[in-house]
Amino acid sequence: MEQIFDLAVIGGGPGGYLAALKAAKLGKAVALVEKRDLGGTCLNRGCIPTKTLLHSTETYRGIGEAEKLGIQCQKPEFDTEAFWQYKDNVVQSLRDGIAQMLKKQKVTVFQGCGSVADIQESGDGQVITVDVTGADGSKEAIRTARVLIATGSKPAVLPIPGIDTPGVMNSDTVLDENRLGDDKKSRYETMIIIGGGVIGMEMATAYSNLGSQVTVIEAMDRILPVMDKEISQNLKMILKKRGVEIITSATVKEISKKDGSFTCQYAVKNKKGEEDLQSVKADGILISIGRKPETDGLFSEKLQKDSLWTSRRFLKVDENYQTELPGVYAIGDVIGGIQLAHVATAEGYRAVEHMFSLPFSQNLSIIPSCVYTDPEIACVGMTADEAKAAGMEVETGKYIMSVNGKSVLTLQERGFIKLVAEKGSGRLLGAQLMCARATDMIGELGLAVGKQMNVKDLASAVMAHPTFAEGIYEAAESMID
Repeated sequence: MEQIFDLAVIGGGPGGYLAALKAAKLGKAVALVEKRDLGGTCLNRGCIPTKTLLHSTETYRGIGEAEKLGIQCQKPEFDTEAFWQYKDNVVQSLRDGIAQMLKKQKVTVFQGCGSVADIQESGDGQVITVDVTGADGSKEAIRTARVLIATGSKPAVLPIPGIDTPGVMNSDTVLDENRLGDDKKSRYETMIIIGGGVIGMEMATAYSNLGSQVTVIEAMDRILPVMDKEISQNLKMILKKRGVEIITSATVKEISKKDGSFTCQYAVKNKKGEEDLQSVKADGILISIGRKPETDGLFSEKLQKDSLWTSRRFLKVDENYQTELPGVYAIGDVIGGIQLAHVATAEGYRAVEHMFSLPFSQNLSIIPSCVYTDPEIACVGMTADEAKAAGMEVETGKYIMSVNGKSVLTLQERGFIKLVAEKGSGRLLGAQLMCARATDMIGELGLAVGKQMNVKDLASAVMAHPTFAEGIYEAAESMID
């Protein structure tokens, strides 16, 4: 008798494979379809490889400053071949772990491209057919009662002349090609990064750690434009000290290559509102201007229709992550919204909970955002400007981390912890951190915002000394009369 799965998940990234595991732990028969490697972009080409790169390059830069700690050592050398092996080992270890978890929970994994081919009603209920096409062209059909689409995204491409010039990298290929430099150099001496968002600033940090002269070109009036202005200003000053040039309010006009060197022509507006054309040259160039949904071949011609999509070609879903096709759900980057791995995971959990009539377990209105620069950046909830725009009266508490004991003894750069609270009640509305271990501490503040705690609640907790987390207490205490 043909097996009919309770759920087929298309996409094996953090949204897809964790949703598959959740359903399997409920005793459901689950299929998972992945066309490349388990773990998706996050594990193989995104979060994990980039953070591995940042960890290595920050350690390299730190060793170069070891004399400040009383440690004498020879000048360090960065072995790129050894680094790529380290990165590959990290990725493979985590990939193997995912495979073992799926096997333990009896999730059936299909290798290939998944396409929702047909939806039929039968005497036993709805049956959805998912066609799986292998890399060798082989075909296989899965029958399932429900489908969860979690195919993620891929680097976006701007209509810039010369953007397809050989050697121009995007956020996938900069790591996928195992290159920090060209064929003749272990690393680029000069690098242009187009885009001052999260990916761009993390890669600017990594390359500058290696000693590359980095130029960042950003179209908006500041880097990290969706974050608190003070974060953007501080990061720009820190990176400037490390030799990174940041050009804002600039529009890239053309990319060209000659004799192994790239030239990026861009325009900035002068005081008269006219465009002044300028250019910068470098050994390498990276495009990091966002991502677009991975939707190729998701539906058969029979099911394909315009109403499935938004104007930007993201899949439309309702509050429970259902598409307009019965029994078909979608989560993560493919639906737009906040394109973060942990958001995709939370959405996947909620979709599974809705499918099988379970109460929702997580608060998706409180989402932390992290940037793994040095110092780290982490935010949750509302900024003061956002709260004021929403018609709320607010007060802020801020602690400068340059007087924090752990920050001083570990030679940290300038940083701060800022809390935003409702005026009068003291209810915590948001937090913005720029300091060491910010990405580890933001979870505590996300819980506080979600549970509607006030600043007195935060200040009531005794913090260990010396720790970076003492800054949370100090920021909260500064707001108490």
